[in-house]
Amino acid sequence: MAVVAPGETTREASREAPRRAPGKGSGRAPRGASRFSVAHAGPLSYALLVVVLLASVFPLYYSFLIASKDNSALGDAVPSLVPGGNLVENLTRVFDTVDFWLAMQNSLVVAGTVAISNVVLGTLAGFAFARLRFRGRNSLFLVVVGTSMVPTQLGVIPLYMLMSDLDWYGTLQAVVVPALIGAFSVFWMRQACEESVPYELVEAARVDGCNVLRTFWHVAFPAVRPQAAVMGMFTFMTAWNDFFWPLIVLDPNDSPTVQVALSTLASGYYTDYSLMLSGASLAVLPVVAIFVLLARQIVGGIMQGAVKG
Repeated sequence: MAVVAPGETTREASREAPRRAPGKGSGRAPRGASRFSVAHAGPLSYALLVVVLLASVFPLYYSFLIASKDNSALGDAVPSLVPGGNLVENLTRVFDTVDFWLAMQNSLVVAGTVAISNVVLGTLAGFAFARLRFRGRNSLFLVVVGTSMVPTQLGVIPLYMLMSDLDWYGTLQAVVVPALIGAFSVFWMRQACEESVPYELVEAARVDGCNVLRTFWHVAFPAVRPQAAVMGMFTFMTAWNDFFWPLIVLDPNDSPTVQVALSTLASGYYTDYSLMLSGASLAVLPVVAIFVLLARQIVGGIMQGAVKG
């Protein structure tokens, strides 16, 4: 602060006062700050998002349209976009044709168990490969990732023979156990631990007296929770939509999954699309519900992890 000497005008003293640094106490932003401001979406961006949304939702809506009509609606030259009045009748025929409630229950058990096991075991393996030092770590990781390059069809016969030897044919454990952990889950969570779990946090936990499991549970898992949720959703949808292996190892008349039940609806002398798409509309509801329930948590966790300081 400049001191005004006797006989010196306030105007002259103000010239000698030091200038304040831009952005520190002054109301003006520093030069170039506008270049780093957050860009707002324009009308073209919103229009593109609306087009993508409509293109994504339209197949589901069209399936619902056909499910609410009879099979002759597919022959209309100009298809109507207004739902019909046969939805209840078609849904009743679905439950009369196959035990769809049992199929939904079996798929929920299989997909839920597979998703939880892949999240837990995949995160444990990913943490070990990313932050634990042991001999042969890189070689073992390459072997795990290399198993994903083996086609599924090559392992069907030996896996079927193993299920027969264990007397698991026709049971849900024949579908659950081979999918408890996958190479993709290990790779995904290893990359997540590499990016989100610094070595310093692991070493600090060890200094505080934590063993490996406590370090994983209190340090690593909270840091990779958003990535684990994404991977869990992806694994759930993969197990829910699996058709090839359940068709081989399960009895379609005794313990079917949703996809096996849908294949039963599609079989026959002719394809009743109203019946088949009624079952497909029911089958997609649990996946959509789980996505709606978890999407906000996943996005919130990702945004929370992206903000530092």
